[in-house]
Amino acid sequence: MSTIKPKSSIATMVSYTPNHGGAKKPGKVIRLSANEGALGMSPKALAAMHSADPDLHRYPALGASRLAEAVGRRNGIDPARIVFGCGSDELIQVLCLAYLEPGDEAIYTQYGFLVYPMATRIAGGVPVVAPDDEYTVSVDAILNAVTARTRMVFLANPNNPTGTYIPQEEVKRLRAGLRDDILLVLDAAYCEYVTKNDYDSGIEMVESHDNVVMLRTFSKLYGMAGLRLGWAYGPKEIAATLESIKQPFGVNSLAIAAGIAAVEDLAFQEAVLESNNKWLPWSVEKFTELGLEALPTVTNFLMLRFPETDGKTAEDARRFLAERNILVREMAGYGAPDTVRLSIGTGEEMRDVVDALADFLGKERPAS
Repeated sequence: MSTIKPKSSIATMVSYTPNHGGAKKPGKVIRLSANEGALGMSPKALAAMHSADPDLHRYPALGASRLAEAVGRRNGIDPARIVFGCGSDELIQVLCLAYLEPGDEAIYTQYGFLVYPMATRIAGGVPVVAPDDEYTVSVDAILNAVTARTRMVFLANPNNPTGTYIPQEEVKRLRAGLRDDILLVLDAAYCEYVTKNDYDSGIEMVESHDNVVMLRTFSKLYGMAGLRLGWAYGPKEIAATLESIKQPFGVNSLAIAAGIAAVEDLAFQEAVLESNNKWLPWSVEKFTELGLEALPTVTNFLMLRFPETDGKTAEDARRFLAERNILVREMAGYGAPDTVRLSIGTGEEMRDVVDALADFLGKERPAS
């Protein structure tokens, strides 16, 4: 047995394994297990990515300044305070490494993204769970979890995997209840899908406070999950700190080129949102007709609750769908074993899912 041991804070950790199910047959697979963009990437982003081919023997530009300018224009923010990472996952870890001392506590919510506690432990911190209220973040529970050792709070808004959100006024109440030495990390990966008037992604709070950082991603609306590109926006001191310790060439040239084109392709973004705004309510209506409970969502995915009847549970449904090459996400790892999470796909994909679940439940297929 090796005498080389990892540090105690990560000794019991296991690697993150996305549980996206497995197709059982060759042929077409409907993958609705990872909240990926239903329409794929913008054709303009694909073209821009291929145009970067001749320069792939060169290192990418430090800081991705052209991409920062494009993101800044699109969101009306200062490009000098934008930091890019290899997905927002990298930025979560860099934030923890930068701002958590060993033994410091970071609060995350009951059904929050599992990368939060992982990154906290890697930094030597202690993850603390705040219970949700009916699958929705509870600001009171977060504030009640604060101790003298708290240094960071992670808030995914909208939340993954539940799809729920809290209004801007509740986020403001949370920030007001935190000490000034606690960093509030607002993870707004799904913000573009939200149509509620009382929602804000976090830009306003970043502009107003020096202890708030917002995270965003290119994996969802822009359909670039395979290129791994995310960004953080925060006070200039925090942005400078993140730049000083993250990988200098962590964002590759293909992702930069595609990202610029994707941000500027407004027509494609509108098409993605129009598709989601059509097929999300349609899917909820059909699932309800089948007697399933679709939890409220403002995103491009939803959670379905199944009965605990033998043969009709959420896990039974997941396996049944996998036999038909339809992949959805089990939620037992999040403490919600009676649910599955599924992305909103194309119209054809959602019709196939509804028909398959009707067959699983032994019910008549709803009219399309």
